[in-house]
Amino acid sequence: MTAPHRPFDALRLPGFRVFLLTFLLTMTADNVEHVISYWVAFQKFHSPALGGFAVVSHWLPFLVFSVPVGALNDRFDSRRLIQIGAALFMFVSLGWGYFFVTGTLQMWHAMALLVMHGCAGVFWMTSSQVLLYDVVGAEGIASAVRLNATARYLGMLAGPGVGSLILRTLGPNYGLFLNATFYLPLFVWLIRAPYGRHFRSAEGPRRAVRGLTDILETIRDVRGLPVLSAMIVLAGGASFFVGNSYQAQMPTFAGDLGHGDPGAAYTALLGADAAGALLGGILLESGRSLLRTETGSALKLAALWACALGAFALVRSYPLALLLLFLAGFFELSFSSMTQTIVQLQAPSAIRGRVLGLFNMSSGGLRAFSGITVGLLGSVLSVHLSLALAAAAFMAIALILLARLPPTSKIA
Repeated sequence: MTAPHRPFDALRLPGFRVFLLTFLLTMTADNVEHVISYWVAFQKFHSPALGGFAVVSHWLPFLVFSVPVGALNDRFDSRRLIQIGAALFMFVSLGWGYFFVTGTLQMWHAMALLVMHGCAGVFWMTSSQVLLYDVVGAEGIASAVRLNATARYLGMLAGPGVGSLILRTLGPNYGLFLNATFYLPLFVWLIRAPYGRHFRSAEGPRRAVRGLTDILETIRDVRGLPVLSAMIVLAGGASFFVGNSYQAQMPTFAGDLGHGDPGAAYTALLGADAAGALLGGILLESGRSLLRTETGSALKLAALWACALGAFALVRSYPLALLLLFLAGFFELSFSSMTQTIVQLQAPSAIRGRVLGLFNMSSGGLRAFSGITVGLLGSVLSVHLSLALAAAAFMAIALILLARLPPTSKIA
């Protein structure tokens, strides 16, 4: 019998409180770096191609390396793999700072730093999800995933504000040196944090890391687990068809809604879905959600997310568009946190790292293609129609999975 849900249950664990704080700092630093580096790089090169490369280089490493990094987590200490990610993050921030101070930034420097930043994200995100289960266990994973997802959106909201503040006060040259220090608490805590495979009662066998073979074998393993495979397909469909591509098209949407100038109305559009996600995380974690954490709920919420985004793409009323984006953020956090919780609980312990790597490959790596489904197709049709079609395609996937897969019993 499942224990009753207690609001903010994972926060009762001291280890998770530190984990959550360092996760939030890292997420904020990640967004601060984007604000400063993208601004300076645009001012220097005025290259739309570099902006497109920034998106691809951020997500393509998730597509290529998520499962191999997950396999490394099944064999080695997750703490050290996260530290590799943190060290790469710091190196990239310091690298941007060095090139800005010396005035020697070239296009290939920027591209190399962007690729390293994407690789750092794979090491950090995939390994953090593996370590998270070790920190809170099966009983606390649902609460921990919800709180972690909420912290992610909080970092996405706070990052641009902190980045703008640093840009105005310290300037880009030294702002990124300060930003590098935001990763230090994570790195230092993990030196002796009492979690990971070395602290488990039974580690299980260590499988060799075999690159592409790991991806194929993990897919075969997951195919025999219908609930697990459905959640990975759902996450992949959301990333492939929609992802966060509509954020890159927000200037067009704002202009068509009559608020194309960079003022408060435009800023509200940019932050509406993140604000909705924060509310969703709080309501889910407080136990006030009307839907239980189960596969059926995740699929229904995913369909509602697609519906809200599709409607946003087609409306021409600014207040209604703002409301729909807020609802989209609410539904996105709700279904994505449920999806990850189910994957965490259903993943076999012997290949947990590989399964979470496959989930990240699906939920993160496939976002590299959403620029095609929304952006490139939008240049042929219109971004309104392309986003509506992409949302409709994803809704079809969610509804097909809902029809084929009966909901599981309540998880949390």
